[in-house]
Amino acid sequence: MATENTSGARTPRGRRDDVVAAEKERFGGIKFGSAFFGWLTAIGLTVILSALAAAIGVGIGASTSGTAGEAANQAQENAQTLGIVSGIVLAVILFIAYYCGGYVAGRMARFDGAKQGIAVWLWGIIVAIVLAILAAVAGNQFNVLEQVQGQPAIPVDGSALTASGLIGLAIAILVPLIGAVLGGKAGMRFHRRVDQVGIDHQAGL
Repeated sequence: MATENTSGARTPRGRRDDVVAAEKERFGGIKFGSAFFGWLTAIGLTVILSALAAAIGVGIGASTSGTAGEAANQAQENAQTLGIVSGIVLAVILFIAYYCGGYVAGRMARFDGAKQGIAVWLWGIIVAIVLAILAAVAGNQFNVLEQVQGQPAIPVDGSALTASGLIGLAIAILVPLIGAVLGGKAGMRFHRRVDQVGIDHQAGL
């Protein structure tokens, strides 16, 4: 019984693969509509997690600081450490947010989970480019993604042309891509489990 679900066109697993291949041929490919809703999920979760992280940081700072002078000295001494911690927190937030966004897109599209994740990431890049162009033409106040911590907003004033700016931009671009691709594959795998249950039911297992 254990060998029935491994491979071969006559096994439940093999029949499922045949059915999925036929469905994918007709309904597969990148679904930019699903990816858009995945991106909305990602950016919404980024805002929530960023606000939560900021609130935790403020709470920790308020509980550990003494006078204003002591707080200033402590901030100067720990500036490098705080920068590293902030970068790690930002990377974690972006990974979780875009993993969830990719998962939503993969669940909605059913097929090609990795491609759906890439499409979620592309939506973020496209929106960032459009807003950057709008900001360059009409004023920097229209580059609203700069107000969302960690989103791949494209600065129009050259502020990213520093070592820390380039590192931050790399985090904001690469981490969401990895998270979205993994999330998209996870969302797609849910449907493969559902397909397998249907095939097993037809086979009387």
